[in-house]
Parts: sequence; C-alpha cells; structure tokens
Amino acid sequence: MSKRRSGLVDTHVVHCADNLDQLPRLPDECVNLIYIDPPFNSNRNYEVFWGEAKEKRAFEDRHASTAAYIDFMRPRCVELYRVLKPTGSFYYHCDWHASHYVKVMLDRIFSENSLVNEIVWCYSHGGKSGRRFGRKHDIIFFYAKSGKYTFNGDAVRIPMKSGDTSFGGRLETDEKGREYRLVYGTKNKQGKTKYYKYYLDEGKIPEDWWTDINSLQAGDQERLGYPTQKPLALLNRIIKASSNPNDIVLDAFCGCGTALEAAEHLGRQWIGIDMSPTACRVMAERLRDRCGLREGHTLRQSGKGFVVRDLSWTEERLRKVPPFEFENWAVVALGGIPNKTKVGDAGIDGRIFPMHALPEPTGKKKSQPFKFLDDWYPVQVKQKDKAGRPDIDAFEAAMMRADRPKGFFVAFAFSEDAQREVQRFFTQSGKAIVLLTVQEILQERIAMKLA
Repeated sequence: MSKRRSGLVDTHVVHCADNLDQLPRLPDECVNLIYIDPPFNSNRNYEVFWGEAKEKRAFEDRHASTAAYIDFMRPRCVELYRVLKPTGSFYYHCDWHASHYVKVMLDRIFSENSLVNEIVWCYSHGGKSGRRFGRKHDIIFFYAKSGKYTFNGDAVRIPMKSGDTSFGGRLETDEKGREYRLVYGTKNKQGKTKYYKYYLDEGKIPEDWWTDINSLQAGDQERLGYPTQKPLALLNRIIKASSNPNDIVLDAFCGCGTALEAAEHLGRQWIGIDMSPTACRVMAERLRDRCGLREGHTLRQSGKGFVVRDLSWTEERLRKVPPFEFENWAVVALGGIPNKTKVGDAGIDGRIFPMHALPEPTGKKKSQPFKFLDDWYPVQVKQKDKAGRPDIDAFEAAMMRADRPKGFFVAFAFSEDAQREVQRFFTQSGKAIVLLTVQEILQERIAMKLA
C-alpha cells in the first residue's frame, strides 16, 4: 500500500545498528508511537532455528546484574523520549525480572504522572513448577509524553458473549431485545451506587489485563523461531489503539520484526532498529514474504518498498554481537558451514569443505557419491581480543579427536604463546592450524591461507 512519506525522517527503513548509535541521528519529536521489547535480563540463553533457512543461532539475554541492565537501558530510553512527539505514546515490554526497576527508571524520564497503564499480558503457554505459582504474564508499561496522546479505544474492542461470566455483572435485556451486562460501579457522595451498561453486541474496550491473546507456540503458523517472538495480535492491538493511519511507529529492539509487520498491514509508517545482522535479514525476508514489500531505495521512495541499512561488518560491530552470531559470521566468511549445535560442539564451530573434495559434475553415478563429506577442515572461533595458548590447546585436542590434518582458528588477535604452540603442534603431529584475524577476513587477505 502506498503511503505519504514523512518529510522529517526516513521511514520503511531497518537500521542494522546499536540503537544507542542510531537514535541520536533521528530528529527531535519525530515519532508517534514507540514499542520496545528489549532483552529481559532473564539470565537465559536461547538457541533457535531461523525461518526456512534453518540457520542455527543463539543469542544471550544476559547482563551482569539488574543495575547493569538498567544502566544499559537508561540512555536508550532517554533518546526514545527525545524522538517521541508531544502527542506520542511509549510501550515498554518486560517481565518480572526487572519490571519494578524499569518503572522507576521510566518515571524519572517521563515523570510519574505520565504512566497511562501498567498492562498485564496473561498467557497459558509455557512451563510449570511445583515450587511456585506459575509465571504466566508479562508487563507492558504504557507511557504518554503529554495528556494529548492518541487512544483509539473503539478500534480495539473485543467481543462479549452472553455465556461469558468473566466480565461480571448481571445479564439483562433491554426493550429492543439487546443483551447487556449491568455492572456495579462506585458510590457517589449521596451514597447511591452507579451502574454501567455494557452491550454485548458492541464489545468492550480491553482492561489493563489481557487474557485473550496467547503467547506463540512452536506449531503456530506465524512463528519464525525467534525465541521471544510476540504474537501479531498483541502488536495489532497496541498500534491500533495508540496510533492513526500514516503515523510513524518505531521499534528500537525489533528482533524478528513483528511490530514492523503489524504497522505495515495497518497502514502506518515504521522504523526498525536492531544490532543483529541475522535478525535484520530475517526481518527483510518477513517484509517481503508477509507484507509483499520489495527491497530497494527507489521502491521505498515510491511507497512500495523498504531498505535495510548498515549491514556491512566492522571490527567494532563484531565485538558487540552475541558470541554465537560472531561464530556464524566467521565460519560463513571463510566459506564454511556453521555447526548446528552451538553447545557441546566438541570444540568445532564449523566446517570448511575444500574445493578438491567436491564431487565432479560429470553426471556419472559414483559408488560413494557422498564421500566428499568426509573431507573437511574444522573451524574454531573465539570472540577474544587475543586468543592464547589454552585456546589453541583445546583446538588441538578437537583436531586430534576428529583426525583432521588442517584447521582454522579465528580471533581478533593471537598471543605469542599461541603462535609458538601452533608451530610446535605442526612439528610434532604434522597437523596445521591456520590462524586468521578478524581484520584479515574483513580486508579479504585470507585467500592464500585458505589454499
């Protein structure tokens, strides 16, 4: 759908960047609605398959402490407040791990009186425990920058059924045969009770506890494999309620792009930011497949496309990405195949199949057509400033177990002890370890070493 583009800021853009670097480039007060679903500080590791490509990836949802998490989020929220229009709304999605601390932080940025709702999103899926009450809800803080914020309650009404007792109140019928629930309200100064009529055929505006949208499960059609992916229905409700057609929606931790898809289908402009190149590639595929958008600068300007910016790699960016994503980058950059298993990988992060091992395209049937799969070189990757002797020792053990004549080791740099150990290992065993620095890979100075 073609939309009138903002003259103040580029929209329909996914920025592959740290949002703390990207947000200062946006003008003041340029966004109507912000939704963020940042890492929860839940101290868990997630390992997932991404989409149809089944690219195995793990990312860490981890900070040293709650204080470190808040220190990480505070400057980002200050920037988000700056870019939000005076009539704009801000939604912060979190869970019990840090929600109380997040609210204190947001109260100081927006002011205590700017909290519109503390929304409790309840769901039934997930694990269970015999040692505590089941943790089956998230918290979504809804702040407004001023009292002139947008709220389209009628756009998000939900059905009411005559047999539904969860809403409470007495079920009655008016003179026209319309069913309604008569709900008791508060008493006025004269001591009289106020009553409210809720007609079933009109539905109701949701309260601040949402039980009608469940979390995604593995078999759900919209699921992409992103571990903390939120359902499209949840973002549809937020965007419908707190923005109007052609408004600008910003998600600064956009992950697999649920907010962007919802915004696109609802006729809003949007901006996404995520520092994960893998996530940005998944988002691009999602926007193409599910929204019918095409990628390209000219198409974006005409209102029929989108662009992904800043996907190029730098050493600085590679130091910031999660370790498993760094491993994937290094192995793929060498022309290898990353291991599907990231935990318990026996010291091998990927495999390179040399050119001489590939089967000849003769069309003739071979007695062992997949023999070439046995001819491979292991790759070990360390996201370290300087890999040392112990790292090399561990890789040597992995090479001996796999009986590989040659292997490749990637790091930002190597200690002198590590280099001496590589030479000693070759002299003693005849097996070669090729040391590759990130800078060598980025500058494409690795052809001779890969030969």
